[in-house]
Amino acid sequence: MSISPIKILIADDEEMIREIMAKRIASQNYTVITASDGQEAWEKITSQDPDVIVLDLNMPKMDGWSVLSHLRNNPPTKRWQPVIIVSAQADFENFKKGLRLEADHYLTKPCRIEDVLQAIRLMLSLVPQRNT
Repeated sequence: MSISPIKILIADDEEMIREIMAKRIASQNYTVITASDGQEAWEKITSQDPDVIVLDLNMPKMDGWSVLSHLRNNPPTKRWQPVIIVSAQADFENFKKGLRLEADHYLTKPCRIEDVLQAIRLMLSLVPQRNT
């Protein structure tokens, strides 16, 4: 029985950030899915079933808050899909809003790609415990 590859969705409207994250995350043997706006992110969450979602907040068509709220209120799968917010919105009110909407991790831009990878590994380590 083969193990299916772990899929990471990167949703960010900044092309350079998206490409840098996608390349580095893919180098860790993850399958990377990208979205350039919130609407595309939601479509890929429902069609591609990512294992971890890396989500920017300031995106066109649908912001990251809406994507997160949609995911938690209308989960497309029965299993837990952890969300890592990576955003320039660094104030405490946004952090609290993220927790209220059930974001699982919050990193502020600018951040190191190593911090994003560490957050992904942390979320993946928690998945078996959340899905039992």
